[in-house]
Amino acid sequence: MQGLTRPGPMGETAARPAPARRAGARPQPARAPRREPGPSRLAYRLNRMWLTPLYRRLLRVGLPAFLICMIGGLYLADDTRRANLSGGLTAMVEKIQSREAFMVHRMEIEGASPAVDKGLRAMLPVTLPASSFDIDLPKLRMQIQMLDAVEHVDLRIQPGGILSAVVTERTPVVLWRHARGIELLDKTGHRVASVTSRDLRRDLPVIAGEGAGARAPEALALIDAAGPILPRLRGLERMGERRWDVVLDRGQRIMLPTENPLPALEAALAMEKADGLLSRDVVAVDLRDPARPVLRMGLTAQNTVRKALGMNPLGPDGVEIEPEEGARVGAATPAGTSKGKATTAKAPAKGKATSKAKASGGKSGKAAAAPAPKGRG
Repeated sequence: MQGLTRPGPMGETAARPAPARRAGARPQPARAPRREPGPSRLAYRLNRMWLTPLYRRLLRVGLPAFLICMIGGLYLADDTRRANLSGGLTAMVEKIQSREAFMVHRMEIEGASPAVDKGLRAMLPVTLPASSFDIDLPKLRMQIQMLDAVEHVDLRIQPGGILSAVVTERTPVVLWRHARGIELLDKTGHRVASVTSRDLRRDLPVIAGEGAGARAPEALALIDAAGPILPRLRGLERMGERRWDVVLDRGQRIMLPTENPLPALEAALAMEKADGLLSRDVVAVDLRDPARPVLRMGLTAQNTVRKALGMNPLGPDGVEIEPEEGARVGAATPAGTSKGKATTAKAPAKGKATSKAKASGGKSGKAAAAPAPKGRG
């Protein structure tokens, strides 16, 4: 067959005969062996790595970022370059912030008293005119609302470079007297300011005692309910941080219970309206037990009762006053027997006999002694 060679002896080169061709045909060049269509092992592994999301992100994002950071780090490694870059950025920012559109020239405050107005202007962190970027409005608002007299504040930068502050102040409604001084409280019991004397706000009611400030709303409800006795009301006192005492003029007190003091006060006002209880000589109306009210009478009323019972009166210190000897005899005379009457009747005769004895000398002794046995008999 054509294309086959006979094996020759070893070491001997066998010559392959030329293929037969047609007459007049041109010889074809020898072709390289055909390559396999599948990829190589390296190409296959690289293709699989590219299909992995992690490697694809590293090549697309991580490698460029690393190159940029490396170049930036090499550039900023020099101190002079860093200083120049920082100075340029700072100058550019200051140039933008210092534009007229961002400048604040004045501050307008509405609804504030002179003291609060002065305090707000002192709390401004910059001196006007200044850039609005230098004023932290949320921080400044929090600082202003920490003032006791300020309930709410609205801060805005208006066109024209105006910093507007609309202030809502707390309204004092009661005075709280305690061991540390006198304070003004609003309707929620929040501190408004301090005063040095009660005379500065005589139009406000007074509450006293430790813990009274935290119960200011309850005290205001009691004061509103004490309408008929409001002209006589001196204030409310918190007793033991548990309950209230309503203090009136003339040293009178209405002692209210720990729970539900308002109905107890209304009951006391009903007794005052029906019987004029508080207009009498009563020191205290004890309603700590609403089911069993107790009255504490004054000294005059107690002595009147004791006199009606035939008892000795009490002194201002509460100690019983012992009557003198003559007062005892005089007190016993109305209830005495005929013996007492005889003794009283003979007393003038004795006096007459004594005067006669002075006039007659020695006979006076007998004359004075004679009536005595008759009186005893």
